[in-house]
Amino acid sequence: MCGIVAYVGHHDAFPILIKGLQRLEYRGYDSAGVAMLSNGEINLYKKKGKVSDLLEFTKDKDVTGNIGIGHTRWATHGPPNDVNAHPHFSENKKLAIIHNGIIENYASLKAELIKRGHHFESETDTEVLIHLIEDIQEKTGKDLFEAVRIALGEVIGAYAIVILSKDDPHTLIAAKKSSPMVIGIGEDDFYIASDATPIIEYTKNVVYLEDEEIARIDLKDGLKLKTIKNEKIEPYIQELELQLEAIEKGGYDHFMLKEIYEQPRSVQDCMRGRLNIRKGTVALGGIKDYENKILNANRIIIVACGTSWHAGLVGEYLFEDLARIPVEVEYASEFRYRNPIINENDVVIAISQSGETADTIAALELAKSKGATILGVCNVVGSTISRITDAGVYTHAGPEIGVASTKAFTAQVTVLCLMALRLGHLKGVINESDFHRLLIELSSVPEKIENVLENAEYIKEVSAKYKDVSNFLYLGRGYNFPVALEGALKLKEISYIHAEGYPAAEMKHGPIALIDEDMPVIVIATKKGNYEKVVSNIQEVKARNGKVIAIVTKGDETVKKMADYVIEIPEIVEPWSPLLTVIPLQLVSYYIAVMRGCNVDQPRNLAKSVTVE
Repeated sequence: MCGIVAYVGHHDAFPILIKGLQRLEYRGYDSAGVAMLSNGEINLYKKKGKVSDLLEFTKDKDVTGNIGIGHTRWATHGPPNDVNAHPHFSENKKLAIIHNGIIENYASLKAELIKRGHHFESETDTEVLIHLIEDIQEKTGKDLFEAVRIALGEVIGAYAIVILSKDDPHTLIAAKKSSPMVIGIGEDDFYIASDATPIIEYTKNVVYLEDEEIARIDLKDGLKLKTIKNEKIEPYIQELELQLEAIEKGGYDHFMLKEIYEQPRSVQDCMRGRLNIRKGTVALGGIKDYENKILNANRIIIVACGTSWHAGLVGEYLFEDLARIPVEVEYASEFRYRNPIINENDVVIAISQSGETADTIAALELAKSKGATILGVCNVVGSTISRITDAGVYTHAGPEIGVASTKAFTAQVTVLCLMALRLGHLKGVINESDFHRLLIELSSVPEKIENVLENAEYIKEVSAKYKDVSNFLYLGRGYNFPVALEGALKLKEISYIHAEGYPAAEMKHGPIALIDEDMPVIVIATKKGNYEKVVSNIQEVKARNGKVIAIVTKGDETVKKMADYVIEIPEIVEPWSPLLTVIPLQLVSYYIAVMRGCNVDQPRNLAKSVTVE
């Protein structure tokens, strides 16, 4: 959710913090703030709005110092304003904290601290935590490292925190639970962030904090780790695979557009080393040891949120159709709370771009406690989901900065296609002839995505016709019903137009009442699957004066005569069609949002990685 960055070393901290916050702004942008230690004083500046507002606010302020912390906020406790922005001071102003997460028992802690004479300026749970740490430090005489450990033993909830102390100009304290945090180790300095994007420019050597670990980062003594239970831990240093150019816009107006256009490459990267046309094989090394478990499972349960849930729905069609394995797809946020029936013969697959989605992690932990095999499909190496699962498959999509997910969706679907193809072949459901045909068709997808992107200018022209409408309806059947859901979500996320995705046949069970001359309907009407049925649905829309934008197979003349506009995609077998049909929908949402003057990469009220409930 929120973005955290911190630095201690021999360079000026402020430019490093600001650049880091700019790279993390996709995680939260309600407000931003920094605190730096200079000449024995903590200079704390924070401002409602974006990092650019903070930069303007601080242009005549003292921003000197070689140690500091910075934060971009996505509001949970208290509205976005200057006061609730991070960092927050302790009562005596000797400590400053930044925090990502939620302290669930903050109200009772706050009430007790008020009785002890503490005064609070903000409405946040974060300020309560730093007051608690100060209170423990003063009453016990413990050093800050130990006081943080004791305090975290008293809180309930999720956190990633970094603390700056007026009394120690060379040290930062960091800790995490259910919220990501990575520490970068330079030659003579240290970097802390909620993901690796602010760090990669300076070092590739990192340590990922595990849950309930506390770090003391000191220029003199280096990095020391221990748990809340006071157990010492030896830091495990890993090398980042991330490349700096991957997190830059590369000449595109928005990250979202860049990521849409990266999909031929990102889908190819998902298949590289896994799909071999010459040998006629599919291999997924990450789950190789669990293939028999999956094949013999009572069922597969897919848990995910948002766009990843839509990818999971495509996965349900794939696994049941190609591998004949029963599948259930669950919203992780509902699954974790409804006392689901799970046993050791179930396989639970979590899908998450970031690998840090709080509800999905909790769903996995629940499934694991019931004895199920848990697998992950995620994009971020070293993420929480990749560490807690029994096995999994990385999507290799590269960093996705735009809040509205695009290439992560197609990468996730590509991985699910490979899994279903492999499992169906092993199980004997897919014969050799069909297997090779599907293999060749899947390998052609990157080139066919490029063909779809060549129509971008036409899609932009179509989008312009509907930029001012209030409602959209998206219809699809079979494999493309989840794509209709995904298209509607994209439009809602970044253009703020109300949109609904529906199975095409369900239109007559309610949504048809909404259709009139002002209601555009996007219909996915490719030649494969239930084509004739979808054509009938288009006729029903046109009979009520609805405006139809149809996604059709190239050369389709039937739908062309009925629809107001058609967007063509290359012919593809039905199971792989979502990888193509979703591309025009991504572009429609992007162009409409731009034409409406919306902030495409940072839509209001949304954050990239939902690490809190």
